[in-house]
Amino acid sequence: MSRTLYPPQSPADVARLVMIHYRRWLIPAACLTALAAVYALLKGNTWEATQALMVRDEAAGKLAAPGKFSGLTEMKLTQETILEVLKSRAVLAGALRDVGPPASHQSGGASATSGRAGGRWPTVEDVAELAGQIKLVPPKGAEFGTTEILYLHVRDRSRSRALDLARALCRRLQSRLAALRHKKAQSMIAELEQQVRVARADLSQASRELGALESEVGSDLSELRVLHESTSPDSDLRRRLVELENELRQARLAHRNNEELLQLLIEAQQDASKLLATPNRLLESQPALRRLKDGLVDAQLRTASLLGSMSQRHPQVQAALAAEAEVREHLHEELEAAIRGLEVELRLSSDRSNALHAQLEALRSRLNRLAALRTPYANLVAEVRNRVRLLEEAERNLAEARASLAAAHAASQVTQVEDPHLGTQPVGPSRAMIILGGGVAGLVAGLGLLFVTLPFGPHAGSVPAQARTSAVDVPDPVDWPAAQPAASYAAQQQRTGRRIHEPAAT
Repeated sequence: MSRTLYPPQSPADVARLVMIHYRRWLIPAACLTALAAVYALLKGNTWEATQALMVRDEAAGKLAAPGKFSGLTEMKLTQETILEVLKSRAVLAGALRDVGPPASHQSGGASATSGRAGGRWPTVEDVAELAGQIKLVPPKGAEFGTTEILYLHVRDRSRSRALDLARALCRRLQSRLAALRHKKAQSMIAELEQQVRVARADLSQASRELGALESEVGSDLSELRVLHESTSPDSDLRRRLVELENELRQARLAHRNNEELLQLLIEAQQDASKLLATPNRLLESQPALRRLKDGLVDAQLRTASLLGSMSQRHPQVQAALAAEAEVREHLHEELEAAIRGLEVELRLSSDRSNALHAQLEALRSRLNRLAALRTPYANLVAEVRNRVRLLEEAERNLAEARASLAAAHAASQVTQVEDPHLGTQPVGPSRAMIILGGGVAGLVAGLGLLFVTLPFGPHAGSVPAQARTSAVDVPDPVDWPAAQPAASYAAQQQRTGRRIHEPAAT
């Protein structure tokens, strides 16, 4: 006959149920503890090797600070690239080939290797397993891109193999980075060589056009260069133009003066008094005529002075009149000679003015031509200079790329700070901790199974409160010892303060 038990309400009830139904929690706890012990015994230790690395930038092309990063962003990109290269299949598989398979893999013999990719080492699974066992991290408290020091952590079940893997990964990483730098430099060299060829072809074309224009300019090339390079409007041709204009102006002025003087001299042949009224500036070119004019004036003054005190028949007056007549005769002869000389000078001055005018027009034509050529010449000069600058830049980049190619295998961006080292203890929980954890987990699972499987009554709400709070799981009355007296049962009930409810027999 079974009884309906009500949930326990005190720690004593719980302890009593645990003691009565010990098999329900002890068996799961023992099983899980045993499984944990087996796992702890079969599980090997995991060791972690740590390798400190220092990252630097390329020295080629860094004139200010060779090998230094120009910014944190550039450093972060380089370190992320190194991380991706480290976890690439080429690096991982190469490191595994260098170190070789683990002892457990080798002890398995041909049967163990034949089941993994046809016995080839390393397999895809081996590479994936190694990728999960390595980490490349910055120092504690730092982030990628803020420090040049990185730490490579490699885990393996063997102490020596963890160290070997760390060394092999560093070697493979440096070799792979060098190969990538080599390929990158080769591609850059090919591209830059093409850029240099194009820049040289463009420069040659621009130089030919500039040379053709300079040949067209001819003797005025120096003047054109002066006009192009000088910020001042003054130039040799410009100064020559101003001088010619001044000479032509003076020549025309002298020609007009000679024309006026000729006209006066022609009139003076008829009337000598007109010569006396001629300004001296017109007679500057005729010094003899000017002296005769002054002599005639002096003779007339002397005659007038004598006539003021003497009669006209006086010998001195007659001598003065004769001297005056002689001066007039010489003046008439000099006027004829001056007129002939002025006519010749007028022809010469006219020819000189015409020549100066022709030179002036030719010079103006040259300046106009140079002014028309100045803009295309300036454009061609600027184009040639730009082509030269592009060619120099392309050649400098090509030289840097060739230097990077030469340094690709001579030096590495990643340098080992020191030899890899192991910790004093394996990583992960110890065997004792695993067994203890399995025992605790088994105990919790067993107690949970105990309270889940106990047949607590579903109609506890219909039972009086005193009965619900004191009900326990007890054996049926038929199982009690027959010799137990009813008084003992009553005494036990009074001592514990609980009532045992017996459902009707079925």
